[in-house]
Amino acid sequence: MQDRIAIVTGGSRGIGRGISLSLAQRGATVIASARSESALAELADEARSREYSGCILPQPLDVSDKSAIDPFVDAIIEKHGQVDVLVNNAGITRDGLLMSMDDDEFEDVLTTNLRAAFWLSRAVSRHMVRKRYGRIINIGSISGVMGNAGQANYASAKAGLIGLTKSVAKELGKRKITCNLVAPGFIETDMTVGLPDNVKDGAKQLIPLGRFGTVEEIAELVAFLAGESSSYMTGQVLVVDGGMHM
Repeated sequence: MQDRIAIVTGGSRGIGRGISLSLAQRGATVIASARSESALAELADEARSREYSGCILPQPLDVSDKSAIDPFVDAIIEKHGQVDVLVNNAGITRDGLLMSMDDDEFEDVLTTNLRAAFWLSRAVSRHMVRKRYGRIINIGSISGVMGNAGQANYASAKAGLIGLTKSVAKELGKRKITCNLVAPGFIETDMTVGLPDNVKDGAKQLIPLGRFGTVEEIAELVAFLAGESSSYMTGQVLVVDGGMHM
């Protein structure tokens, strides 16, 4: 991925962090965005210490702020001249039962997890179309494929992301721009580490492979989708859940 410019939202921790490092390792210049400047700085330092052929450039961004999206992308284009890869990874949860979920809890999750992906995809597509090349990769969730009690907002947003992925793939395919979605199941991150042992044990019993996935396993798949070997794949939903949904 030498000379490729990639944007990774939510790039400072968890799956986003792994994706940022994986793309930098392969030679990409990664603009990693998040709201925490300190976490982004630590990520960039880590990439430098590993002496990757690419690099990570931290760029703070609140993806829920619509007014910040176009200036963010325009600044990258002005500095680097292109955007080749967009990974829409930023996401939040506001779990709760349907009967007690308020409007803000629903809207906040929808904005960060779905609307922001639309805004960013729209912004980068204008440049990708002119170049006739691009890779848009959305990070969904198994919740968007099969639903999940207590996550009406999150599952709705991630299901919407599947529809967005397929529509973008059909619309931009003729310009050699691909759009795919990765739907992780239970992955070992700070979020899952904090779950009670009985919850984790119960979840693993539903997974044929008997374990949670790793951040690296998701990052490797995203790196494949971001590279040249995936050029004939678009509009796909790739479920990575150890067989749980099956």
